[in-house]
Formats: sequence, structure tokens, C-alpha cells
Amino acid sequence: MTALLQVPLAPIAIARAEIERGSKSFAMASKLLDQRTRDQTAVVYAFCRRADDAVDEVAPEEQPAAVVRLTSELSAIYGGVVEDPVLAAFNQVAWERAIPRHYPAELIAGMAMDVDGTRYRDFRELHHYCFRVASVVGLMMCHVFGIRDDAALVPAARLGIAMQLTNICRDIAEDWTRGRLYVPDDLLALHGAGGLAGDLGGPLPPRARAPLANATRDLLALADVHYRASTSGIPALPWRAALAVRAASRIYRAIGDRIREQQHDVLAGRAIVSRNTKLAHAARASLATLLAAPGRVLARRARIPTRILEVSDVPLV
Repeated sequence: MTALLQVPLAPIAIARAEIERGSKSFAMASKLLDQRTRDQTAVVYAFCRRADDAVDEVAPEEQPAAVVRLTSELSAIYGGVVEDPVLAAFNQVAWERAIPRHYPAELIAGMAMDVDGTRYRDFRELHHYCFRVASVVGLMMCHVFGIRDDAALVPAARLGIAMQLTNICRDIAEDWTRGRLYVPDDLLALHGAGGLAGDLGGPLPPRARAPLANATRDLLALADVHYRASTSGIPALPWRAALAVRAASRIYRAIGDRIREQQHDVLAGRAIVSRNTKLAHAARASLATLLAAPGRVLARRARIPTRILEVSDVPLV
């Protein structure tokens, strides 16, 4: 049996502050977890947030060096020699919960795709990016939560795909100003905006508004496919983790609903879900978890996953 490690309080405080700062949706959902799992969740989130900020919050010419530094830090984490409090906390959680190095390494590879200015020819390529920057976070959380069956890893990865597609749809205008466009080229061409990526970084051309709205509609529809598929994995989670994941999924889907209310217009302003709406979704998640409780009586005990998932294991649709 894996020994339980006590993560120092200072890194926990930093991690909690990071999740509150970085994502109000995840912060609310994490409050549904028991304290130990909540703390470890915050540590994983803080590590992922650190990787994202290391690239996004420096000048473009400094970003390649940031990716190299992240890779070096990952080697130190899995080599057991770290001094930074956030990295040390992640080291302890990764050791206790047997988080494979493959998952944070894939996360950093996703950051490198942003630095390289990767363009996505089709959804298969975007799917790979979403797996790297989002699915692996869910897969790491499966190690923190424990699952009853490794088959639940695929639905967890699909939830990551769905959430990242929602992020992409919400942030198209913001990403455009940063020189990034995640909408695949074939989808842009389908809606009459082939070659649009050549205008990245400047003002969004008026001719792009309608095609991007149509592309956003299509990406949200695809996200919904993955949201629906992800629900099959929830029964494999411990009940409080199931509650938190249901709540996070419902809240994120509500972001997509808000984008639809804005007619998919990328210039309509950032889609925001109110606190009351989030609370309502958390309540509905609680009810769904309560109704599923009888089926847990004879269920196997949750354990650390033994399978390491690859992007090829996750269906495109």
C-alpha cells in the first residue's frame, strides 16, 4: 500500500490560490471534494497552471527557453530533486498517486505546440493538441481520485477534449490578438474563410466574423459529443469525486450554452456563467450523484489506474 505523504501547508496555500485565480469553475467544483483530495487536486492544477503561465506570460522570443526550462523541471520532479515549493508538492503527489511522467510530459509538448505556432489542418490534429493540454490533466486527476476500472480513463480524456473545445470557442477573439487560431483549416475553408490565419495578430477582419461563428457552432457540437461520452466514466469514481466531476462538466457545458445564446459571435464578449448558475449546476450534480448511489453499494473499491492512455486511445467523435 502506498504511504501517505503530507504535503507542506505553504505549497497547498499557493495551490489553492492558483485554482481560485485561474478557474472559478474548477475552484467551485473542487470544494465538493474531501480535504486531502481537494489539496492534491489543487497541487496538480497549480503545476499545470505554472506550465501554462511559463509560456503565456513571457515575450514570444523567451517562450522556447520557457519550454526547455519546463522540461528540465519535469526531469527534476521525477528525479526527486526539487526545491521550488510548488514543484516539490507536485513531486509528492505524483509519487503517492503514481502519476506517469508521460502525462505532464504531454502537457509540456502541448505548450511547445503553442510556442511553435502550430496550425491545425483538421480536427485530428486539433484533437491531439486538446489531448495534450487538457485530457492529460483529467488523466492525472484519475490518479488523484482513484477509479474502479481503467476503462474509465477514456471517458476522462474525452471530458478533457470537450472542455478544451469549449475553451477554444470561448477565447477565439482573445487568442486571435495573441496570434493564435485553433479552428482547423478545413473547417474554416468549409465556411468560406480559407487562408484566414494569414491575418492573425491584427484586428479580426469583418469577413471572418460569420465563418468563425459557424465554425464555433460546429466545434461546440463536437464538444457535446465528447461531453455525452464522458458521462460513462463517472460511476467509476469515488462518490465525492463523481460529484465534483459532474459539477465541473455541467458548469463547462453551461459556458457553451452561453456562447450559443450569443449566436456564436466571437466578438460578443467573453462568455461568463454566473455564480448562481454554477451553484444550480452543482446542485443538479449532487442530485444525479445521489440517485446513482444505490449502484455503488457492490462496486469495486477505487484504486490508482495501471494503464497509461495515449491519444490514439481516444475516439475523435
